[in-house]
Amino acid sequence: DIAAWVEDSFPVKASADAEWSEGEVYLPAPRPGGDAWVAIDLATGEASSEITSRGWISYLNDLHKGRNSGGEWSLFIDIFAFACLVFAFTGLFLLQLHSAKRKSTWPLVGLGLAIPAAIAVIFIH
Repeated sequence: DIAAWVEDSFPVKASADAEWSEGEVYLPAPRPGGDAWVAIDLATGEASSEITSRGWISYLNDLHKGRNSGGEWSLFIDIFAFACLVFAFTGLFLLQLHSAKRKSTWPLVGLGLAIPAAIAVIFIH
């Protein structure tokens, strides 16, 4: 298996999908915050590789989006998103329970929604 040989020979995790052309096999190995690849010349058997990094901001952005980060990370961020929704809805439930005693509850909740929405409309194009 070419992907297994590449992973043993180069510091990359090759994807299972090799791209075959007339004289070359290309194995992409995307990763969070960067990219890597291995190309094998079919005529000579010579292999070349490249590993690039776009920096820690790109790394964090890719982890945030779950891009090229694996199934385990994708499952983790999905579970975390679900937990955030649970906390948000229980918070709204608690607000509803205590709103009868605090008249400013719903106007403040409304401002908490309106101010970020207004900032987004004004500054995001």
